[in-house]
Amino acid sequence: MEPPVRLASTGTIIHGVSVGEVLGVSTLAEARLIAGESGLGRIVQRLNVMEVPDILAWVKPHELLLTTGYPLRNTPQSLGRLVADLDERGLSALAIKLGRYVDELPDEMVEQADRLGFPLILLPNDVGFDDILNQVLTDILNRQAAVLARAEEAHRALVQVVLAGGGLNEVAAEVAQLLDVSVAAVDGSGRVLATAGPAEHVAVLRESISREGPPRTPAPGRARSFASVPVLAGGHHHGRIVAYSPSGAIRDSDVGILERAATVAALVVTRQEAVNAVESKYRADFLRDVLTGRAGTAERVTARARAFGWDLARPVTVLVAELDPDGDERSAQDRLVACWTAAMRRHDPRGAVAGFSHEVVAVVDASIDATRVAKDAASAFADVPPATFSTGTSRPSPGAETLPEAYSQALKAARVGRQLHGPGAVAHFDQLGVYRLLSLVNDTEELHAFVRETLGPLAADTDAENADLRRTLQVLLETNLNVAETARRLHFHYNTLRYRIGKLERLLGNFTDDPHLRLNLTLALHVLRMRGI
Repeated sequence: MEPPVRLASTGTIIHGVSVGEVLGVSTLAEARLIAGESGLGRIVQRLNVMEVPDILAWVKPHELLLTTGYPLRNTPQSLGRLVADLDERGLSALAIKLGRYVDELPDEMVEQADRLGFPLILLPNDVGFDDILNQVLTDILNRQAAVLARAEEAHRALVQVVLAGGGLNEVAAEVAQLLDVSVAAVDGSGRVLATAGPAEHVAVLRESISREGPPRTPAPGRARSFASVPVLAGGHHHGRIVAYSPSGAIRDSDVGILERAATVAALVVTRQEAVNAVESKYRADFLRDVLTGRAGTAERVTARARAFGWDLARPVTVLVAELDPDGDERSAQDRLVACWTAAMRRHDPRGAVAGFSHEVVAVVDASIDATRVAKDAASAFADVPPATFSTGTSRPSPGAETLPEAYSQALKAARVGRQLHGPGAVAHFDQLGVYRLLSLVNDTEELHAFVRETLGPLAADTDAENADLRRTLQVLLETNLNVAETARRLHFHYNTLRYRIGKLERLLGNFTDDPHLRLNLTLALHVLRMRGI
């Protein structure tokens, strides 16, 4: 025995037949459409009989309302407004028997039905409402059962694709075959990941996606040329499945199958993300070992890197992109890795890239402009503010043996660059000048002790006057003790600056006559500027 048809969980019909198809059933063979021909595509999901004058309180959307006109016999003046009220409530059509209680429909009612595309149907007097109800509801239930059966068949086919290890290409191909449409799987950034269907139709689909997405689809119940459903998994939006039919034959039941395909696509995406996460960890662990000198011989490093698609045997440059403070670290780090991976794919497909806990490290061909790669990644990363990152670039490394040194250079360049230029800095190790030498001193406490000994009370930030004097000293040293130029830059009177110079010499010593003291003071100010490195 066949199992009964199971409807939607709400117990309601979720599919139906058009008004035009209703008129094709045998019991309505003698029925006549008298107005609203443009609305024949409206979907009928249920039927109702008008037995009371206040029918508006009882009607539901997508109903075919049957009446003998009895409730309206004493209120012919309300017929003109009835069509608008029924249309406003989403009804599909009104079918009426004339001659017994209502002799004719007013012209105003017919005109309004034509204007609104609301079908008015004249029923034959010899057909009972029970026959109409039975036959139309049977057709609706048969349509519902067929749609559900088709959806179930599609679901089994799509699940089988996943069980067989298929990816988005196979899912798209299965949907294209099931619905006889062209299909594209698109990621969250609008990049097309997979397509299926005739090449000319896929081209139209790609063009629509490259614009602001597919054109807006018609209201539910009507066929369309484009349909788009989101791919959701774990509360995250992973993209969408888009379909195109040049004949405009995509219906609501097809959209239902697309939604099932989107669920299956979400499984594929989630599975691939899990695989990618494991592969990313292996890549990151290996690259970390390479950059810390623990990966073995150069031959072993080169061979294993080749398995990841990396070429580390050529001259390369190391870049370190380190997140600047005060951002949402977890989400920003994931986005940072994605942006750098995409940038490396465009500029150097054989380059290595991996994300660590707070940074991304990229190893790129030394002949490629590393600054362009960094700017490309920064441009994509800036699409979702407010997080930023600073980038450091090493000297060219001739091979795998010198990668640890190059990594150290890039890391220092990133951190010194941020201290000197603020968040979002891009710095090359060779362009750090004296800061490069200072960054090579591993004992930062010794550097800070040197600052305290050289600058004395000016080393602290607690006193505003001392900070102001330190600024004066810095400009004096930058202008090579040119008092007039220093006064101009600081907007001081000449005599005020002479007074400040005297005060500085009482605190620091006779630096105007001692070049060695001036060198020490300059270095101390540089170290102070690098505080926190």
